[in-house]
Amino acid sequence: MAMMRLRREDPRIVGAFRLHRRLGAGGMGVVYLGSDRRGQRVALKVIRPDLAEDQEFRSRFAREVSAARRIRGGCTARLVAADLDAERPWFATQYVPGPSLHDRVAEEGPLRAADVASIGAALSEGLVAVHEAGVVHRDLKPSNILLSPKGPRIIDFGIAWATGASTLTHVGTAVGSPGFLAPEQVRGAAVTPATDVFSLGATLAYASMGDSPFGHGSSEVMLYRVVHEEAQLQGVPDALAPLIRACLAKDPEDRPSTLQLSMRLKEIAAREAQGLPAARPPAPRERVEERGTLRPTERYTERDTRGREPERAAARGRGPAASSRPSAPARTGGGSRVAQSRSGSRPGNRTTSTGRRPANPRLLRQRLVVFVVVTLLVALGIAAAQALQG
Repeated sequence: MAMMRLRREDPRIVGAFRLHRRLGAGGMGVVYLGSDRRGQRVALKVIRPDLAEDQEFRSRFAREVSAARRIRGGCTARLVAADLDAERPWFATQYVPGPSLHDRVAEEGPLRAADVASIGAALSEGLVAVHEAGVVHRDLKPSNILLSPKGPRIIDFGIAWATGASTLTHVGTAVGSPGFLAPEQVRGAAVTPATDVFSLGATLAYASMGDSPFGHGSSEVMLYRVVHEEAQLQGVPDALAPLIRACLAKDPEDRPSTLQLSMRLKEIAAREAQGLPAARPPAPRERVEERGTLRPTERYTERDTRGREPERAAARGRGPAASSRPSAPARTGGGSRVAQSRSGSRPGNRTTSTGRRPANPRLLRQRLVVFVVVTLLVALGIAAAQALQG
């Protein structure tokens, strides 16, 4: 994260923290790098003077800080301290070293599918904790995700709001970043956890393509596209495209939950890290018959992964014949996914002429020992019985 020297007008001490550098500035105020007497480093945000004079803003800010205190999870920057009654209200969160996702992509280009899925899985899991606290972030975007050595962290809950609250601060003004806002935010409707799912989908698309899924333009143009046009996902890996498209559904009800998103992204991350193709067992008949009652987000995965399997197999150089065969079902173990080997593809899976595997010699020996022991016991029993009769 880039740091700048303090300016003449910047404070040097805020609360119990000494300020060292500027980390950035936004619509709400300036963020500083600070530390306390124990040397604990924090990211401290001081609210702008004009907002500090707005009593309505102070009340909203107090509610947001209260909500942030309830968040528990390793994927967010923990709130350390705050002063809501200061001349310029401020709050301090745990300092997270590392570049933002935006800076990483800008410097190194789009990330690999495995890395995008891994980051997305961690962020989804973090959002589960955020939403369980009754909070919606409302401004999830690449610059608000820091890639720390311990994993991605969500920062800047400055405009977070309780679930169900409106997205408008003033009439006709949407809060958030164009291109990553959900359609309901643009319309001024109530926010829900699905709002953050849309923003996360746009963020993962950015990480995969190096560009916004809604292109570029003025704020008005971007907001129009978010509401009325479909996201452009050319360049997103096939393994991620169906899931990201589901996150970007216009209707919040059609988006996956954060828990579903986390589980699916973990599967994709494990598979892509090993270079394995998508492999899913066929859906049971009763599930196929019930599909008409399921939401689109509960049924898109099997349909899209099966439809893209031949393309993925051919892209990996397996040839038409290999891609035409049904994929072997995958097994999970130890957090990773390992594809089952096809019959005869490895020495360890040799078969006999009857198509059966040869018996295990060790198992045969065990069975033989058991048989001999049982036979001896029966013989001894018969001999004892005859001796008693004699």
